[in-house]
Amino acid sequence: MAESAKKELPRKAVQELVIDGDQLPEKYIHKGGDGGVLDVPLVQIPVVDLALLSSFSTSTEELQKLRSALSSWGCFQAINHGMTHTFLDEVREATKQFFDLPMAVKRKYSREVDDIEGYGNDMILSQQQTLDWTDRLYLTVNPQDQRRLKFWPESPEDFRDILDDYTIKLGKVTEVVLKGMARSLNLEDDCFLEQYGKRSTMTARFNYYPKCPRPDLVLGVKPHADGSGITILLQDKEVEGLQFQKDNQWFKVPIISEALLINVGDQAEIMSNGIFKSPVHRVVTNSETERISLAVFCIPEPGKEIGPVDGLVNESSPRLYKKMKNFVDIYFQYYQQGKRPIDAAKI
Repeated sequence: MAESAKKELPRKAVQELVIDGDQLPEKYIHKGGDGGVLDVPLVQIPVVDLALLSSFSTSTEELQKLRSALSSWGCFQAINHGMTHTFLDEVREATKQFFDLPMAVKRKYSREVDDIEGYGNDMILSQQQTLDWTDRLYLTVNPQDQRRLKFWPESPEDFRDILDDYTIKLGKVTEVVLKGMARSLNLEDDCFLEQYGKRSTMTARFNYYPKCPRPDLVLGVKPHADGSGITILLQDKEVEGLQFQKDNQWFKVPIISEALLINVGDQAEIMSNGIFKSPVHRVVTNSETERISLAVFCIPEPGKEIGPVDGLVNESSPRLYKKMKNFVDIYFQYYQQGKRPIDAAKI
């Protein structure tokens, strides 16, 4: 899109609604009692040690734990991922400092019409759409030649360096996890990496959830599953809000401040022929305090075909999904309509 393209914040930022004390707009309210419920059971998401996962001599137990976690919950808490507590706190602080900037400064990074990248909130795709109670900053971080630096904040001044460093470290985490996923299914190490391609995409979404006067009626993010291969989430250090659904029951995810929460997305479910489950999750709001998080979506190369790995398809395990390209293109259309994008891939 041309540098002169029209920028857009289609309405007030959610943060402004709170500051100005505006009445809660109807567009944010979930009808029929489908709002947020804070009082749900706490689930102990499996913890996987990435240092053990990448060691051939000690990884059998971790591989079994990884497979069990991804085939039941679709996610795990990753520890020993190569990043210090101090560095993760720097990433959190840079996120907080950006959202604390004056609105006029943040608006310099506003997304453009019909484009997700930049600062803003939900794109309006339907008048029936229920909006998420969140402001976001979306940035493409890989491949590097696809970075649009006009959207990369220059304040705080270390924001760009921290994000670049974090991206490099997450590249190593992604490789360890994808190889571990393959080994846990007794497949060749690189079978998922090959489907990702050499120019796989990594997109960072910085999330800010302001205080909400009616957390029983309003969601930070509506129920969805990710369109990624895997998603790596750095949670708020103190404030819970993420919930996963299993067997039609919602469970809240605990915070492990030094861990990265990693979940598979629809594309990994397709590649694993349904063995790994792309979990439905949501974010609830909070009337007492704000919350931040940083989700990084690791996505196969857009034009590369993905599909169930051949070694997982046989007479007893028939192919469940079609081969697909450009899965993310359909993702947002389905998501905003409240549909599961993965349904488009099912045979």
